[in-house]
Amino acid sequence: MSHTKVQTHVEDDCPVSEEIAYLPASALIEAYRSGTLSPVEVARATLERIEAVNPRINAFTTVSAELAMAQAEAAEQRYREGNPGPLAGVPVSIKDLTPTRGIRTARGSLIAPDWVPEEDPPIVERLYGAGAVMLGKTNTPELGWKGDSGNRVFGPTFNPWRLERTAGGSSGGGAAAVAAGLGPLSQGSDGAGSIRIPASFCGIFGFKQSFGLVPQWPPSAVGDLSHLGPITRTVTDAGLMLNAIAGADSRDRLSWSSGIDYLRDLDGGIEGLRVAWSPTLGYADVADDVLAATESAANRFTELGCAVERVDPPLENPAEILDVMWSAAMAGHFRGRLNAVGPLIDPGLLRVVERAQGLTGADLAAAQQRRNQYYAGMRAFMEQYDLLLTPTLPVTAFTAGLDEPDDWQRATLAPLDWTPFTYPFNLTGTPAATVPCGFDRQGLPIGLQIVGRWHDDPLVLRAARAFERLMPWQEARPPLG
Repeated sequence: MSHTKVQTHVEDDCPVSEEIAYLPASALIEAYRSGTLSPVEVARATLERIEAVNPRINAFTTVSAELAMAQAEAAEQRYREGNPGPLAGVPVSIKDLTPTRGIRTARGSLIAPDWVPEEDPPIVERLYGAGAVMLGKTNTPELGWKGDSGNRVFGPTFNPWRLERTAGGSSGGGAAAVAAGLGPLSQGSDGAGSIRIPASFCGIFGFKQSFGLVPQWPPSAVGDLSHLGPITRTVTDAGLMLNAIAGADSRDRLSWSSGIDYLRDLDGGIEGLRVAWSPTLGYADVADDVLAATESAANRFTELGCAVERVDPPLENPAEILDVMWSAAMAGHFRGRLNAVGPLIDPGLLRVVERAQGLTGADLAAAQQRRNQYYAGMRAFMEQYDLLLTPTLPVTAFTAGLDEPDDWQRATLAPLDWTPFTYPFNLTGTPAATVPCGFDRQGLPIGLQIVGRWHDDPLVLRAARAFERLMPWQEARPPLG
């Protein structure tokens, strides 16, 4: 069975239904149970919409149409038998950094652009086991190295809200797919903001859960900076997906299980919480439109019964810590073979790797020690607050294909310092979500970041759900038709 071409064929009498395309996973499951929709019908409609829309946004690198239809038929049978899995019949896409058995996994790289893995990782096994319908692989920069999803194998992914702008990265293909109605669930990964960046740019929900809650195997090139998590249109869908993928696996020695049902208390509200609102974290420059929208959104948490205080954590910008760790990790990935593969590496990534050759083991050890100190400082700050709110990003979507925003003056080895609100929480490993909270004057989405304490994923989801009910965003759709 081949899954290596970005094309599908579905029956000519199956119309592309925008209403089906934008149904959340929770609504699809209800429709399957009631018999008003079938998994096969939804899979066909979604594949046809991918065929119609993907050429404009370049979200999918590989479409696994045959597998999707086979899984949809199996899910339909399970509903008839009365024993469907928790995600039975729900379309999902997988980031092209994540291996998938029998399906091309290019990782945005010319080094092995036609690699077809022989084994599924835990997250894919669990999605399949829950009955999800695999649509295909979504675009990412080479090894997830930047906040745009362009690469020399497939080109960039375009933002559904404005097609000349980036969908973000590194999980940009998945975010663009969800925003464009090409499946309600997408798996992302986040090493410095790679779930939250594209979700914010595309006007949808993204959740970087606590480090290790979702096992990651094979390990990421950037080690324990990377988190796997859901990209969805609704908070409830993220809870559904997290229930399916969370929990320890022996292949990831740092993974752990919470035993929590992430849907159980989702609508419990957040009355009485202490909330810190930090518009800059004490060091970031934020665009006026972004600041206005996120400050207004943060203040609305008082309507949810929270006490909101404008305050910055008493911590310095940890960009240098992250930069040393991240750049050294990328250099380590290519160690001993740079002369052989150098011409095949994305030029921007190659420059990072070459500059990082000068880092020493002592530099990396010192960065690790400073990381521990930063975590301790943020933990002490968060003892005073239940949640921290910030803008997700300081800007809205920039020109597609660039390594960083137009005219950005980089102060680090890698293009990471333009994401000053996301990377701190990869260093701490604490849960962080982005929720849509408005648009700039060009009609581009703006995100608000909700950060929780160590392992307090349920509260972050509950806060995001409370905000979603206060300021619903699901009906906002990009002008794609």
